[in-house]
Amino acid sequence: MPAAKRKKKIKRTGGIDMTLFSILMIMIAFGLIMVFSASSPSAFYQQNDQFYYIKKQLMWTAIGFVVMMIVSGIDYKNIKKWSGTFYIAAVCMMILVPIAGVEINGAKRWLGFGSLTFQPSEVSKLALIFYVANRISKMPQGGVRRFRNGYLPCVSALGVIEVLMMVQRHLSAMIVTFAVIMIVLYAAGAKIKHIVGTVLLAGFGFVALTMFTSFRTDRIMAFMDPFGLKMKEGWQIVQGLYAIASGGLFGRGLGQSRQKFLYVPEAHNDYIYAILCEELGFIGAIAVALLFAALITRCIIIAMRAPDTFSKLTVFGITALIAMQYVINIGVVTSTFPNTGMQLPFFSAGGSSLVFMMAAMGVVFNISKYTKKDDELT
Repeated sequence: MPAAKRKKKIKRTGGIDMTLFSILMIMIAFGLIMVFSASSPSAFYQQNDQFYYIKKQLMWTAIGFVVMMIVSGIDYKNIKKWSGTFYIAAVCMMILVPIAGVEINGAKRWLGFGSLTFQPSEVSKLALIFYVANRISKMPQGGVRRFRNGYLPCVSALGVIEVLMMVQRHLSAMIVTFAVIMIVLYAAGAKIKHIVGTVLLAGFGFVALTMFTSFRTDRIMAFMDPFGLKMKEGWQIVQGLYAIASGGLFGRGLGQSRQKFLYVPEAHNDYIYAILCEELGFIGAIAVALLFAALITRCIIIAMRAPDTFSKLTVFGITALIAMQYVINIGVVTSTFPNTGMQLPFFSAGGSSLVFMMAAMGVVFNISKYTKKDDELT
């Protein structure tokens, strides 16, 4: 009887992708500069220390960098091995939020105590990407095209996370997570009719969640007529648009924003892009767009060169996560989309979100060590 065919061992082909690393470091440095500029007035008036928010951001950046490098040094096959456990742990944390969660700004989406809190939804996004990528990698060729045994189990795993996010009233996280997994399934070769059907069904659900919830209806009304409601729900939108418009081509100059003086709520967080446009103008906005385009392009190249199905889909998922959050944040700040809480990756102030995003990049760097190099592709 012939010996069982051994699986081909995947070997490292080099170090982390230095092009991607350089792009990311530029983005993080740029983000730190903008956090300090945008946060100094509110930090002074609210905390009596203009360096309050930048000191916190520097601390979280340092933690994120350490986590990123640790993750980049772990064999990504161990992430695949433990993906099911990660998913179950994420679900358990999401269940804990309504029971023992921390409420911030009227929303209960955090676990922890004091200032040491994190959003389990951030963990869930990554855990779900790993789980779906691993499940598809174990299917036979074209297995994801089968509805019952391929596509449905992946969508069911997504559905569990979506329901738990709905309980937290975290619509923006629901939309991003749903879009990311649909992109992963498309990249894996799922049937278009299955994806379209799921999107249409979910679309009705998202509309229902918006129309039958008063605070979301108020946001829709503010989006449709922000200047008519500029003293109420439209305040943040209008002030953000004033900031963008006053920046012009070259901006007022770094640190010279007027709207950050307590006019734009969350100026160093969700609306940091508005302050960036005011201070650095259209040129600054284009610079940010080019950085994200370069980061996303490089990640896609790594995904295309990745050695196996799990690694390819994982990088595609992480890339989609970054791209979706960028698009939604810019869309909200420019009043292209209705207002929702969505940070600008690597720019907005925030502890756990930055750490988890850098951890995700650590996974991409990890996989980049095993990718085919230019001379192997010829």
